[in-house]
Amino acid sequence: MRDPSAGPEFSNDLQRRDAGIPDPTEPEIGSFPDESPQGDQSKVAETGTTTIGITAEDGVVVATDMRASLGGRFVSNKRVQKVEQIHPTAALTLVGSVGGAQSFIRSLRAEVDLYEARKGEDMSMTALSTLAGNFARGGPFFAINPILGGIDDEGSHVYSIDPAGGVMEDDYTVTGSGLTVAYGTLEDRYEDGMSMDEARSAAVAGVRAAAERDTGSGNGVYIAEVTEDGVDIEDYPDFDGVE
Repeated sequence: MRDPSAGPEFSNDLQRRDAGIPDPTEPEIGSFPDESPQGDQSKVAETGTTTIGITAEDGVVVATDMRASLGGRFVSNKRVQKVEQIHPTAALTLVGSVGGAQSFIRSLRAEVDLYEARKGEDMSMTALSTLAGNFARGGPFFAINPILGGIDDEGSHVYSIDPAGGVMEDDYTVTGSGLTVAYGTLEDRYEDGMSMDEARSAAVAGVRAAAERDTGSGNGVYIAEVTEDGVDIEDYPDFDGVE
């Protein structure tokens, strides 16, 4: 009977193991990359913008600036639409990585369409905001911090969605690099029960104030007015004709 440990092949196997050389017949186990994606996320967080959502008596006003910048230092585009309709009566802003934000909107819009097809009714804002938070937490969307504004049977709603998936509802909210300036403007102007025109004026004032001081914001404003009739989005380059 042949000894399986005899012969040159077995000796070579022992020599390879002693030298730390892997056996070519054995599966190779991969490893995770040493670098964490947090570095890329921190770079995304440096990009600038100002987005505002305000509840009104008959709907919601969402306003954003038009500038796309690289780290808030170089203007890469002067007419970027940062608010999109994702629901018959809801709009979402784009904040953070452009690719991540666009993918986020496409994913949400697809889920809303599927829900409507299956249930035969529109998704509520509570369900939509929860879905958005789940996507932000579990999806490959990098650092995004959008605003969701919409209206349903329960009234007007504005939500801020953070990169970790947190969802916070408020009467008005601001995200982006110009938020400190814009918040100061809204604190002075916001009142309960505002009309759509009053909310629109306050949102434009907030974006304009941020554009004056924040290098990552500017070049005009996009305004989305959300009512029970739908979503209407208008653009005003360099703020011309907005008021």
